[in-house]
Amino acid sequence: MKRFSLGKAFVPVVGAIGLIYLLLPIAHVILFSFNEKRGRNNIVWNGFTLANWQNPCGAPQVCTAFTNSIMVGVVSTVIATVLGTMIAIALVRYRFKFRSTISLLLFTPMATPEVVLGAGLAVQFLLAGVEKGLGTVILAHVMFCISYVVVAVKARVASLNPAIEEAGRDLYASPGQVFWRITLPMLMPGIIGAALLSFALSFDDFIITNFNSGTATTFPKFIYVSALKGVPAQANVLASIVFVGALLFVIIVQSVNISRQKKLASR
Repeated sequence: MKRFSLGKAFVPVVGAIGLIYLLLPIAHVILFSFNEKRGRNNIVWNGFTLANWQNPCGAPQVCTAFTNSIMVGVVSTVIATVLGTMIAIALVRYRFKFRSTISLLLFTPMATPEVVLGAGLAVQFLLAGVEKGLGTVILAHVMFCISYVVVAVKARVASLNPAIEEAGRDLYASPGQVFWRITLPMLMPGIIGAALLSFALSFDDFIITNFNSGTATTFPKFIYVSALKGVPAQANVLASIVFVGALLFVIIVQSVNISRQKKLASR
């Protein structure tokens, strides 16, 4: 007969409680995306309905804000990923003056509170006479996303085996051919991971966006303004779609990796 062990049960119980704590807000968002609309708020459960999913743009400005966030996230991610990848390669592969200083300064946006960054950028745009809008939001997001891209890609560059690239050069490949056919494919997992992180940070950002967006509205700003009277069910629908899409993406990637590992193990 097995004896009950408090020590063995502690970790699973605490883990389950932590998981429930993390998933409760997500469950609330998904549940209230099916809430029947009665009045202007979406705080109290009124009944089940599919009307919100049939018309996710039913709430004023919700789809405009969502589209703006997608656009800002994609543009800032592309720019930050390209620039961050080049900076990461330069920091790892080349020796130049102030290299250590640049590496240190790249961590500054990650360590500085967002309210300080947002306020500082807002003042700079004001002094430069730049009108705030989606353009200034993209510039602000590129600024703090580059740091995360550099850190992620830099670790990948440092882990590459230089002998593989040297083998390409020994086979008379040009520097451009070595980069596009050898270096870049090996860096791609780190670049993709950095790009996904950059997009998630950009799409989710509120504080820096709020300081530098002017009259433009993004999805986080829309949620913040709507929170006092209950986030519209249509916003919950869009948020649920994002969550389910991200979850499916992770499942697909993990399934592909497991399949590859099994094929390699069977050889």
